[in-house]
Amino acid sequence: MQKLSVAIITFNEEHNIARCLNSVQEIADEIVVVDSFSTDTTEDICSRYSQVRFIKHPFAGHIEQKNYAKSICSHDLVLSLDADEALSSKLRTSIVAIKTQNEYDGYTCNRLNHYCGQAIKHCGWYPDISLRLWHKDKGNWGGSNPHDIFIMNSHTRTKHLHGDILHYTFESIEEHCTQINYFSTISAESKLKKGKQANWLQILTYPFWRFLRTYIVQLGFLDGAMGFIICKNSAHAVFLKYIKLYKLRRDVQKKK
Repeated sequence: MQKLSVAIITFNEEHNIARCLNSVQEIADEIVVVDSFSTDTTEDICSRYSQVRFIKHPFAGHIEQKNYAKSICSHDLVLSLDADEALSSKLRTSIVAIKTQNEYDGYTCNRLNHYCGQAIKHCGWYPDISLRLWHKDKGNWGGSNPHDIFIMNSHTRTKHLHGDILHYTFESIEEHCTQINYFSTISAESKLKKGKQANWLQILTYPFWRFLRTYIVQLGFLDGAMGFIICKNSAHAVFLKYIKLYKLRRDVQKKK
């Protein structure tokens, strides 16, 4: 049977990490937790699990941190999870079967997002297919911070697994709004580094289209009040990303 490493990055995840570790401890041969110097009890909680290797490493970005975690995994088969995620029982069964007979280079699965205690089946949040299980030498994390994606090498084969990653996004609307502000800043800075610009047409129309797409086209209204809040906040996130990019670009031009 092939051995499995589970890679997790953390920072102050005392409210989430035990749920994540509990969901993988029966199938993981090694759990690599790369922590960017948490100040809460994250390390203490991790120390209770015999499979965990807890490593402190400076945070240089989501992509960089996840690639570092991948690089120090001992086994070729790697499962990557965020601390606020956990495996469903069906997905655990699917992964055990892969450990027994691994015929592909990577595996995708659905991610079921939970918002304020409610599973969200629309708003563009499901099935939210994600590539999380792979041979460690067959690809790397890429994309644009904070929206990292795992990119497989050319001529690799992937397969979709049964079961969900359970993603516990936000326990409160306030928490969601705080992360939107944080992530929109990272996204704007990332776009600026790539030479991207924003104009008022984008700032005014992109948020409107995001709400229309998620609430109407992607049936967000079927998720009730939480669906409306998610779609409204998603539109606001787009607005913040582009208005911040506009301001950053203007500030750069003023310095010239």
